[in-house]
Amino acid sequence: MLSKAIIQDIIGTVLKHGGDFAEVFVEKKYQNRFELKDGKLEKANTGTIVGVGIRGFLGTKAIYAYTNVLERENLISVAKRVGEALGEAKLSDLVLNFDDKNLKNRHIVYFNPKDIEKDKKVDVMKRAYHSAKNFSELIKQVAVMYWDYDQEVLIANSEGTWAEDRRIRTRLMISAVAEHNGNMERGFYGPGAGMGFEFFDRINVEEAAKRAARIAVRMVDAEPAPAGKMPVIISNEFGGVIFHEAVGHALEATSVAKGASVFAGKLGQKVAAECVSAVDDATIPNAWGSANIDDEGVPTRRNLLIDKGVLVSYLIDKLGGRRMNMESTGSGRRQDYTFAPTSRMSNTFILPGNYYPEEIIAATEYGLYAKTMGGGSVIPGTGEFNFAVMEAYLIENGKITKPVKGATLIGKGYEIIQKIDMVGNDLDRGQGMCGSLSGSIPADVGQPTLRVSEITVGGRNK
Repeated sequence: MLSKAIIQDIIGTVLKHGGDFAEVFVEKKYQNRFELKDGKLEKANTGTIVGVGIRGFLGTKAIYAYTNVLERENLISVAKRVGEALGEAKLSDLVLNFDDKNLKNRHIVYFNPKDIEKDKKVDVMKRAYHSAKNFSELIKQVAVMYWDYDQEVLIANSEGTWAEDRRIRTRLMISAVAEHNGNMERGFYGPGAGMGFEFFDRINVEEAAKRAARIAVRMVDAEPAPAGKMPVIISNEFGGVIFHEAVGHALEATSVAKGASVFAGKLGQKVAAECVSAVDDATIPNAWGSANIDDEGVPTRRNLLIDKGVLVSYLIDKLGGRRMNMESTGSGRRQDYTFAPTSRMSNTFILPGNYYPEEIIAATEYGLYAKTMGGGSVIPGTGEFNFAVMEAYLIENGKITKPVKGATLIGKGYEIIQKIDMVGNDLDRGQGMCGSLSGSIPADVGQPTLRVSEITVGGRNK
């Protein structure tokens, strides 16, 4: 990492040549990515990236540059170009008294993956592979991916911020393909956490692999899903991906500040059913999307977004805050030093309600039970979404009956959250990667089991 003297010179150089705010982001990240197919290790990538990002503001204008050449002369040259691109230099001398906050680390790691032999990691992958492969004779192919990283960051800026953090994350991803009578279906499960290798003492590797295989096997001979408008019960955990994509992104300053969000200008207004409350919380110990500080050096916090149907907060980064005349919510995130930060979610989920999942199912005469969500697409400006359901079942006479495949949920996020009429008490979260302007970042999604009174289901009518 860089010394305070060099960082002060970088910040001073930006402001000397232009701008009214300067920031330095320093990163060192060591990571492993392994892939195992058909029981054999096919890919093993290990490496370290080191780099510096330099950013300047002039009002709401922002310039960002980055480099992996850390010699002082190069860093000062990059800083000068950032300042000159902003223009309107006003500062001649700068003396910074950095506020070096000693924040409590909420995310204790016991076994740094960097210190674990590759063979032990591969052994975990092989355990997952054999568990999924032996689940059923219908399983024809299994792929297991392993990922860990140890990221150290330092953020300093012209406001006197000096903040450091270390993020260690570990994830296992299992994909299984079942084949029967010419039909093929895929199941996937990818648990992860802000933990070290002790993560594999916290989860059951074999059961995680069976979960992916079970989805594939149950869906391979399923009947086509019906099409039309109907009640849909969305299961807990990764079911929260719909809220994340169709609502969460529309609450980020990235879109709100530009007026390109259906929720722009609606603070204090009722935007969802009264039974819906939602938060974004990067403070959850060892959660996949957690951190002690965001990537702008602001301490993370629990942000209540929707309270009993009323919109009470957005997710705001520093630049978005300038544009909206609001304070940062500790939501500035980036993939790495090659990206400027912007407002992003961390661990985003709908809070639990009062119903048992069984009650919600029993209260539904006919509809679709979306057990496991798949991929989808969203238009943030309108909230329109289209999500595939990886594992689905029909609900008839208040009971889950037969599996159905090919279901797609279609709608608008702001309309769907107004149609949620039952929220369960079984909150759980799932892990994924979220892509946006500042790259791909770890994010938890979550919710309890809940019912939407009506969603358009794309399927196949009889």
